[in-house]
Amino acid sequence: MTGTTDTTTNGAGTAADAEALRTRALAALTRARERTRLLTDSVDDGELTAQHSPLMSPLVWDLAHIGNQEELWLWREVAGREALRPEIDPLYDAFAHPRSERPSLPLLSPGEARAYAADVRTRVLDVLAGARMEGRPLLDAGFAFGMIAQHEQQHDETMLITHQLRRGPAALTAPPPPVHPSGPLPEEVLVPGGPFTMGTSDEPWALDNERPAHTRTVAAFHIDTVPVTNGAYLAFMADGGYTDRRWWHPDGWAQIREHSVVAPLFWRQEAGQWLRRRFGVTEPVPEDEPVVHVSWYEADAYARWAGRRLPTEAEWEKAARHDPVSGRSRRYPWGDADPGPDHANLGQRHLRPARAGSYPAGASPLGVRQLIGDVWEWTASDFLPYPGFRAFPYKEYSEVFFGPEYKVLRGGSFAVDAVACRGTFRNWDYPVRRQIFAGFRTARSAELD
Repeated sequence: MTGTTDTTTNGAGTAADAEALRTRALAALTRARERTRLLTDSVDDGELTAQHSPLMSPLVWDLAHIGNQEELWLWREVAGREALRPEIDPLYDAFAHPRSERPSLPLLSPGEARAYAADVRTRVLDVLAGARMEGRPLLDAGFAFGMIAQHEQQHDETMLITHQLRRGPAALTAPPPPVHPSGPLPEEVLVPGGPFTMGTSDEPWALDNERPAHTRTVAAFHIDTVPVTNGAYLAFMADGGYTDRRWWHPDGWAQIREHSVVAPLFWRQEAGQWLRRRFGVTEPVPEDEPVVHVSWYEADAYARWAGRRLPTEAEWEKAARHDPVSGRSRRYPWGDADPGPDHANLGQRHLRPARAGSYPAGASPLGVRQLIGDVWEWTASDFLPYPGFRAFPYKEYSEVFFGPEYKVLRGGSFAVDAVACRGTFRNWDYPVRRQIFAGFRTARSAELD
């Protein structure tokens, strides 16, 4: 290169590439903050400071925690500036206090939390405007900004779960998902056996547990074309699924007996009809939607009852990303393009899953539908590191959670923003969890044909 002006950037290519990354980061941060405001401005201060479930933090804790993480990583770490409110760091350290104890902490009031988060954001936007997107791993391709946008969206999903748990009239509204007419679909799809590339080494905002890309080999298997529906799950219930010990993992059987679980969370039977509570509205259970609010144990029991099993994490990712024609792994089932409203039910555009079989434009090369969005999908796999895993930028994001206590979920839900959802994205939770927006699909090994 000649001349005296260096227009290249280490993580972004050219200066134009860096500007494109700044634009992408600004859009992601702005979209996340707009959603945070919606979730926190839709209820009064009393609702913000209340704990609606011991499983969840008060909404006001999440709001200030979002600002605190943004200050820690973008203001202090990236920009190298002095701490704005160092005295509140221990209050908003997610590892320092369990959720059940957070209401007793001297938290910022709703007004203080809003002002703090807004002040941090104003400063961070100035940092972003001058960022070169190169020179350090945290800055390469704007990773730190993408990480914080994902963090905020993940807490927005957590706050949406809190909205679902809260009692009282609806505070949020959204239109129903679009209807995509289609003919009959096959019940299952055959995914050929063989190697494929799992994980990623070049997705710029991928988190550490998605890395590195590596080769996995799976045997041929069949997987459900669509997630298991409420109607199919009702058949399991009607056949005594919750009272037949044969189908249940021993820990799951103990859990449902102890807590008298007889249906998915938020369901109740009235005059012979199953109803559900959804964001303050009680309605008949729609049989054609994917079932949601079921634990891993419930998903596993259904699969056993159906003579099937949950897919492994590797099987799920192969079904979602592998193109058998080219042999390559795509970013998403439909290709490498970012998700659009025709591909998947994401971003809280709708407050429910779409009808099973929707979003034909989002299908995988083999024809599997709704692998991204609608409901998180439980897999059979424990949450473990990939070969060559390296914690970045801090071990508390993934490393401390690795082990058999957690099961992997894939695919995202209607509550997930596109920035925090891709074909390699990994979620995890305890197998007893039911408040999350989780469903499942089943699989079977091809050698059983």
